[in-house]
Amino acid sequence: MSIQFKTIKELSSMLRSKEISNHELTKETFNLIESYKHLNAFITLNKERALIKASELDKNSSELSLSGIPIAQKDLFVTKDLRTTCGSNMLSNFIPPYSATVIENLEAAGCISIGKTNMDEFAMGSSNETSFYGNVLNPWGQNLVPGGSSGGSAAAVAAGIVSAATGTDTGGSIRQPASLCGITGIKPTYGRISRWGMVAFASSLDQAGPMARTAEDCAILMNEMCSHDPKDTTSLDEDVPDFTKGIDAPIKGLKIGIVKEFDLSKLDSNVVKVFEDSKKHYESLGVEFVEVSLPNINLSVPTYYVVAPAECSSNLSRFDGVRYGNRCDDPKDLEDLYIRSRSEGFGDEVKRRILIGSYVLSAGFYDAYYKKAQQVRRLIKNDFDNAFEKVDLIMSPTTRGAAFEAGSMSDPIEMYLEDLFTVPANLAGLPGISIPNGHVDNKPLGLQLIANSLQESLLFNVAHNFQMTTDWHLKTPSLEAK
Repeated sequence: MSIQFKTIKELSSMLRSKEISNHELTKETFNLIESYKHLNAFITLNKERALIKASELDKNSSELSLSGIPIAQKDLFVTKDLRTTCGSNMLSNFIPPYSATVIENLEAAGCISIGKTNMDEFAMGSSNETSFYGNVLNPWGQNLVPGGSSGGSAAAVAAGIVSAATGTDTGGSIRQPASLCGITGIKPTYGRISRWGMVAFASSLDQAGPMARTAEDCAILMNEMCSHDPKDTTSLDEDVPDFTKGIDAPIKGLKIGIVKEFDLSKLDSNVVKVFEDSKKHYESLGVEFVEVSLPNINLSVPTYYVVAPAECSSNLSRFDGVRYGNRCDDPKDLEDLYIRSRSEGFGDEVKRRILIGSYVLSAGFYDAYYKKAQQVRRLIKNDFDNAFEKVDLIMSPTTRGAAFEAGSMSDPIEMYLEDLFTVPANLAGLPGISIPNGHVDNKPLGLQLIANSLQESLLFNVAHNFQMTTDWHLKTPSLEAK
């Protein structure tokens, strides 16, 4: 019995009706991982423990919402007694003594963590080409990138290996790979999901979130991932609603903003057509579109690439070859230990961002760069606040285009521009979702919706309405097992 491309809802129904056992489901998931290992979506598998938990669930059935559902965990979440590498040589042998709150919450809801997915090193990248463990391949085409940094999670869901996976989003790292792989992914409001145990890249921007085939499945996952966590000082002490409640309510009368400053004429005409077709579809559902102005939005990418590297250089200073992580052989002295351990442990993109971050935080340049970037960030947030006085949501393409070939984008600045539409939501701490809305040259594209703080339920509602009346989220790649 095939479990490939099934949703959480479908798998849960199969388990409850005894159409398949927990052990059979978990075993078949590992068979799919083996069949599509050429995608390089996983770094470390959790096979023995996963099968034991599945057998226990067969003996003692559970009514938990995620009981028996195999979920792939991004390798940025520390997982007790399971190697956690962050896609880096620096942590190639790191076995954490505890699990991240996200992992604990999902496993408490009954899920089976099947393994850790490949990712850009320390979540720094937009194509999953910076991983120490090699590129992840997009199931939609030969040598296509899956996007980053949550590319392994996106590829695993897109290939139908798992129904859901966890991701993290610092500047678009859930939404961008979701777009390029033709799945659904949401970055919640900053602080909505605990960052405890999520290895930090840029602490004021990082946010965990779910990736799945449908908005409804993402809502099911969000119900369990969210919680106030006293261990995380940025965790919001807010009631967690049932994100699935009212998800299919009609959306007639909603106002969606189109950003005046986003010049779509610079995009490929086919990409623009897909976006315009999505607007027309929403209009057929009773939505009204309103032009809004975000005057400082075009400063988002340069602002992000000052703030994020600055915070990265601070966070990654803990990897010094002393306490844990890569340690060079036979250091001559302490300085040699630091230099060689970090030089051997970090890849080029991580080194690049550490250098940029150290520069903008240095005494002579702090006011000119980092302080100024934080001031511009506040202006961007103010622009969103003003826009949400007029509209309920803001809509844009998720990415500038469809997936590109690995190795085809060698200019780091050009790669940074891949985050053009996604970065603003991170700078403002707002929730954003990407849903499949079309294809260009048989490659998927995503549509981005951004809401005001804590309005994830509205995002799920509007995304679900689109998915109830279109079939883009049901499209699957033509895959050959190897």
